[in-house]
Amino acid sequence: MGSQDQHHYFPLLLSISLAIFMGSLDGTIVNIAIPSISESFSLSTSAVSWVSTIYLLVMAGCVLIFGKISDIIGFKRIFLTGFVVFTIGSFTCGTLPELTGSFLTLVGSRAFQGIGGAMLTAIAPAMVNAYIPMEKKGKAMGFIMTVAALGTAIGPTVGGILTEYLSWNWIFFINVPVGIIAVLIGQRYIPVLALSSSHESFDRIGAVLIFSGLGFLLFGMSEGDSIGWTSPVIAGSLTLAFILLALFVRTEFRAPYPLLELRLFKDRNFFCLNLIMALLFFGFSGINYLLPFYLKYVGGYSTSTSGLILTSLSFAMMVTGLLAGTLYARVGGRRIANVGAFLLLVGYFLILQLHVNTTLWYVVLCLAMIGFGLGFMITPISSMIMSSVAKQYQGMASSLTSLERFAPLTIGIAVFNAIFIQGMILIATEYGVTRSAPMYIQQRALTAGFDLTFCATFIFGIAVLILTFIIKEKVHPDYLEDSS
Repeated sequence: MGSQDQHHYFPLLLSISLAIFMGSLDGTIVNIAIPSISESFSLSTSAVSWVSTIYLLVMAGCVLIFGKISDIIGFKRIFLTGFVVFTIGSFTCGTLPELTGSFLTLVGSRAFQGIGGAMLTAIAPAMVNAYIPMEKKGKAMGFIMTVAALGTAIGPTVGGILTEYLSWNWIFFINVPVGIIAVLIGQRYIPVLALSSSHESFDRIGAVLIFSGLGFLLFGMSEGDSIGWTSPVIAGSLTLAFILLALFVRTEFRAPYPLLELRLFKDRNFFCLNLIMALLFFGFSGINYLLPFYLKYVGGYSTSTSGLILTSLSFAMMVTGLLAGTLYARVGGRRIANVGAFLLLVGYFLILQLHVNTTLWYVVLCLAMIGFGLGFMITPISSMIMSSVAKQYQGMASSLTSLERFAPLTIGIAVFNAIFIQGMILIATEYGVTRSAPMYIQQRALTAGFDLTFCATFIFGIAVLILTFIIKEKVHPDYLEDSS
C-alpha cells in the first residue's frame, strides 16, 4: 500500500474505528436495557433474550459470507453498505416497536441490524491490512482495539443513563449519528482497491451451509440451559449443526472458489494463530459471564458497583492495546503475545484465589491483569493472522478472526455455565448443603462452583501460553513486495 496517500491515514482509520466502536458499544449497551425492554412488552426473561440472540445468530451466519464477498467485489462497497444497514437497523429498532407495539418488529430490526454488523466486523481488520502502510499496521490495530475496549467499557454506563432518564429506545438511536458520520468519512477517504480475485464466482452452497450450520450451533448452545439440553429442540438443533458443518467442510474442499479456504489451515503457523484466537475468547468467556454473578451473590456488591468494577478490565485492555500497537513494529508480534499470555495466566491464577471475604481491590487487580493480557494478545495475533495470508484471502481471514471472537464467547458461556452448575451441585450434594442452610455455607458452595469454573479457564490460559511459543513471525510475500 505504498501508493496510498499518507494524509488519508487518520480519516481512514477513524472510519474503521467507528465501525468497531459501534459493534462493541452495541454488545454491552443492549444488555443493560434488557430488563426495561422486558417490562415494556411484558415478556419473560427467556423471551426477551431474543433481542440479543437473533443479532448474534445473524452475525455468526453472515460474517464469513461477507468476508468472502468483500474479496470478490472490494472492501469499500461492503463496508459502507454495512454502515447504512446497521444505521437503518438501529433506527428501526428504536422506532418500529414503539409505533406497532409489537416485540416481533424489534426482533426483526435486530436481525436486519445484525446483517450490517456482520458486514462491518467481517472486514475491518482486512481494511487495516489493505490500506494502512506496513510499518503502521501494528499501531493501527492497537488503536482500533483500544476503541473497541472503550465501547465495551462505556456501554453499560451510557445504556443505563439513556434507559433510566429517557427510554430504552435511545440505546439504538445513539448509533444513528455515529453511522451517518462514518458513512460520510468513509465515502470520501476509503479508496477503491482492485482485487485480483474479482473474477471469482460466489460459493452459494457453502454460504447456505455455513449460515444455517452456525445458526443452529449457536442457537443450541445459547438456549440449551433455558430449554433443556435433552429437549428435542436443542438435541435436534445441535445434530443439524454437526451435519451441516460437516457438509460445509466437505463442500469447501471441493469448491473451485471456496467461501473458506480450509487448505490454509495446513500451514501449522496459521492454524496455531487461529487456535490461539479461538481459545483466548473461549477461556475468557468463563470469566466474562460468571464474574458478575460472583460479585453479586458472593461479594455482595450492587449491580452498579459491579459494573464499575468490571470496567477495570476494559480500561486495562485500552492501555496495553495502544502499547502493543506501538511496540509491534519494534519487537514483533510473538514477543508481545508471549508477555500477554503470561499476564493473562497470572490474572487467571489470581482469580482462582477469590473467596467470600476477598477485597474489592484484589478483584480489580485480577481484572486488570486479565485486561492487560488480552490487550497484549489480541492486537499482535490479529495482525499476524492478517499478514500471513495472500491479499486475495484478506476478507476471508478478517471475517474468520471476527467469528473466532464472538462464536467461542457464546459457546464458552454455555460450557462454563454447565461446569459451574454441575460443580456447585456436586459440592452441595457432597456436604449436604440445602436452601435452608446458613447463608455463609451456601456462599461457600457457590464459591466452590466458581473455583471449578475458573480452574478450567486457567487450563485454557496455559494452552494459550504454550501456543504463543510455537507460533512464528511470518509475512506473506504480497506485503514484502509492497514494503520494498
